[in-house]
Parts: sequence; structure tokens; C-alpha cells
Amino acid sequence: MLSRSALDRRSFLISSAAMLPLGAGCSRVVEVTTPPVSGTPGGGASAATPPAGSAAGPLVLGMIAKSQSNPVFLAARKGAEARAAELAKELGRAITIDWRTPNDEDAQKQAEFIEQLANSGANAIVIACSDASKVTRAIDDAIARGVVVSCFDSDAPDSKRLGYVGTDDFAAGEMVMRQVAKRLEGKSAVVAVLAGNQTATNLQKRVKGAQAEAARQGHVKLIDVYYHKETPQDAYAQIESVQQAHPEINGWAMIGGWPLMTERALPWKPEEVVCVSMDTLPPQLDHIRKGDVHVLLGQRYYHFGRRCVDVLVDKLVSGKDPEPQIEFAPLDEVTRENVDEYAKNWALWS
Repeated sequence: MLSRSALDRRSFLISSAAMLPLGAGCSRVVEVTTPPVSGTPGGGASAATPPAGSAAGPLVLGMIAKSQSNPVFLAARKGAEARAAELAKELGRAITIDWRTPNDEDAQKQAEFIEQLANSGANAIVIACSDASKVTRAIDDAIARGVVVSCFDSDAPDSKRLGYVGTDDFAAGEMVMRQVAKRLEGKSAVVAVLAGNQTATNLQKRVKGAQAEAARQGHVKLIDVYYHKETPQDAYAQIESVQQAHPEINGWAMIGGWPLMTERALPWKPEEVVCVSMDTLPPQLDHIRKGDVHVLLGQRYYHFGRRCVDVLVDKLVSGKDPEPQIEFAPLDEVTRENVDEYAKNWALWS
């Protein structure tokens, strides 16, 4: 078996000021851990010895994200490449990340990439599924050919994939809406949800979580859920159009931070509309500083990449399945009070 030191499940290191509690009511979120993100590879552990009878040749791990245009996946790639380099030194064998990702979301292209990677001899694949229904067959076909396949960020739960690493999306949707409702307490809250790609499994779950939380909040009227192409321009245009059509909206629950990738301030005065959004990329952090966004909830994409490499290498080298099969990482709450401290993490992640 691969030594525990090689795939140590110690706490994910992040600036303590950025690590805020998830808050009450998020019991479904299970914190998972990963090797340190700084310091010596594997936290200074000695190199692991491959089990008897295992080949010590190079390993190729295919990585398929949703889109090249979404920087959160570049952070996941960075984490995967960093962990692969660490494990390569520990195991004494080359480990390569073969990045195959469409420029923009295209589930059919993802399915083609899975087939290409299987044909080219990749040992394993990790994928964030744009549309699970369109990639499940390709995943199962690759597995039938002996390729280990796992998912991150957006799952294909009906496939035969090895496991999933990501966010508890239902709980994330609840938390976004809860943060909006909290800041509109004592007021008549008219709230809209910005939801991105309607076919993405992870976003569907966040929408359901947001809707469930809105129903529990007696003062919240959920006006509608708005989908759009996942580009900053399309997302911003959707918000602008909806806000003009419904000036009564005083709360936005964004289950993805797409419009915050633009430098333009959101189309309202900070004191007029409460905005809470997922994701904490550097351009999105600037909106906290501007004041047009009140809270950002950060997913640990760098950690997703690292942990997926751990899972795949553990399976390839030792035959070990992940425990648990589905791993949820907590969200980091970022406000004006801790935004500058949290931003320091991007020196490592980008």
C-alpha cells in the first residue's frame, strides 16, 4: 500500500484570518483535509515505496475542467500540478498532468477529450462535468478500458466514477441565500438568484439549496432564478437587464461569481442592494473592496486539484479507493474585514 506519509490527510493550510466558520445550518458540509500547500513536499515525509509488483513507470493524469475562460479551474490545475510534482519526488516516478479543457463550456468536447485521453494511454482522468448526461457514457467507456476516472467541482453521480471532490452544492446555495436574508433582516426582501449554466449538476443543486433557504426565510420573496452563458459579459448583461426590469430587487444571491470578473461596478449603489456571491478570485475580491458585494464564499479550487491527484495516484499505485467516496470541502467566508489577508493566498494559487 502507498504509505500514509505520501498521501497524508493533514489540514489544508490557509491564512487563519481567511478561515471563517461556515455558520449554523450547514451540517451537510463535511470538511476534508489535504497535504500542506506550502513547505516541503508532503510535509517533509520520506519518499514512499511503490508496492511489490507495481510498475514504477510514469503516470499520466488527464485533467478536464469546464472551460479555459473560467480562472477558478486554472487554480485547480495549479494545485494538481503542484501535488503531482511533490508525489513524483516522493515516489521516484514521473507524474504528468495532461490538461484537456475546452475554451468555453462544451460537454460534447469534454466527452471527446475523455476518449482522446483513453486512446493516448492516460492512466487516469479527473473531470469537472459541464453536463453529466453528456459525459457519463464516455466516463464509463474509459473505465471499462482500465482508465481510472474521478470528478471534481461538478459530478457525474450516475457514472461509475471513482469518487468526487468538491463543494456541498446544496449547502452552498443555502448559505448564499442565508447571507442575503441576514443582511436584509427587518426589511421586505425581494431577491433574485443568478445561476449560470442550467444543465450543470453542481449549479442545479445550489439553486435548489437557495430556493429551500428562501422558503424558510419569512421575509424573503424569491422573484426568480436567472440562467446565462458562463462568461463575465453575459452574466453582467443578465444582471443589468433583470435589475432594470425589476428595480424592486434589493438582494442578489449569486451561486457563481461570473459577473464579478469584470472591473465594472455592479449596476446599483452599495446601500441599495445586498449582494452575496460564490467564489473568491482576485477580481472578485476587488468587488468586496468596492462595496457592491457584501460577502464572497470561496471554494477551495487549489485544494480540489491537489486532492484529486492524491485520490488518483493512491488508486493507481496502491489500488486504494478514496474514503469517503464523496468529499466536501468547506467554504471560506470573505468580507471587507478579512479580504486583504485572504488575498495573500493567491500568491500560491495563481
